[in-house]
Amino acid sequence: MIPTDKQIQSLWQKYQFPPEKRIHVRLVDKVALFLAGKIIQKTHANINKELLHAAALTHDIDKNAPKLPGEHHPDACVRILKEEGMEEVAQIVAKHPLHVILDPAISPSSWEEKLLFLADKMVKYEILTVDKRFDLWRTESLPPEARKILDDSYPKVKKLEAEIATLIGVLPADVAKLA
Repeated sequence: MIPTDKQIQSLWQKYQFPPEKRIHVRLVDKVALFLAGKIIQKTHANINKELLHAAALTHDIDKNAPKLPGEHHPDACVRILKEEGMEEVAQIVAKHPLHVILDPAISPSSWEEKLLFLADKMVKYEILTVDKRFDLWRTESLPPEARKILDDSYPKVKKLEAEIATLIGVLPADVAKLA
């Protein structure tokens, strides 16, 4: 099932989704749908915008939700979405963490997966470029393993950003202005 906006807002209430994360997911949604619209316009690609919208608005729903022992983000999010009957959405959300781009077996492959992944890397609480988002991450006190994932994933995320920007004919720095 792909949830309606009303169902998504009910999930936000049920799982005590914080106001600042609501800002983040709304902006991720805005960027993802902007990019999807441009790709459809240029290539006539088959992108399920309703699915992308639902995934963007729920991809961090587990922020305040109880987690099972050993469960981390987005595993808890994926579990919650599956329990709520949103298997399709859960499949897209499962592909949004930074580390997935490092493993070809689980790397985003569908348009919906790629656009959620990239949009999430272009948003903090405002729309940014990938470079600015990574610069913000680099200022955080990250454990060595997370720092390695950040460093190793950066070229792959930049490649995805460049591929989509070239495809739609929009510079990454202009997405924030246009979206």
